[in-house]
Amino acid sequence: MRTSILYIEDNEKIGTWVKEELEQRGYTVQWLLSGEGAETEVAQYDVVILDIMLPGLDGFTIGKRLKKAAPAVPILLLTARTSIDDKVEGLQFADDYLTKPFHTDELVARLEVLIRRSAGIPSERISLGEDIEVDPHVQMIYDKRTGEEIILTGKQHQILMYFLRHPNQVLTKEQIYEAIWGEVYITGDKTLLVHIHRLRQKLERHPDSAEIIETLKGIGYRVKL
Repeated sequence: MRTSILYIEDNEKIGTWVKEELEQRGYTVQWLLSGEGAETEVAQYDVVILDIMLPGLDGFTIGKRLKKAAPAVPILLLTARTSIDDKVEGLQFADDYLTKPFHTDELVARLEVLIRRSAGIPSERISLGEDIEVDPHVQMIYDKRTGEEIILTGKQHQILMYFLRHPNQVLTKEQIYEAIWGEVYITGDKTLLVHIHRLRQKLERHPDSAEIIETLKGIGYRVKL
């Protein structure tokens, strides 16, 4: 089955070029000039390519709506902006970003990574420890004791889903930080440590003796399934 892409880009010259390039490589591409209302159909696609600079609602607003409507569909941002603030804002909901100008080989490579990652999460519910259950299809987390949903922040959610895409694998601090924040990890930075701590408080029965997110001292973390 051909990979289906929802492509949102208002520049007709760029849009025509990208659509033709992707279709020549075997993808099915639905190209929209505006993202308004796209959340009603996003779930039927395998991946989204989203430009930030759009008329009306910008890509940040559209992207948040798309991710809320279909959390499992990965989003690749296209941006001419290079500031760290813009990248950080985009990565609150997007799975990756690509700075303009770009080569289609890099675009395709990034798309394939996102598609493999999203396909790597099992479709059945996943049990974490004794009390936590994850529905990867809708990316929701439940407390089995109460049946209630556990609400995570954007970064906590991204970290947990990253662990689930790499089950039983030891992940270094550098790997996790660079995948989630899109920046080079600086030794001594406590940002990831704080987020892991808060994530454990929400998931673990005994956060100080964690059974879900295992710490391997001096190496990183692992989630066993």
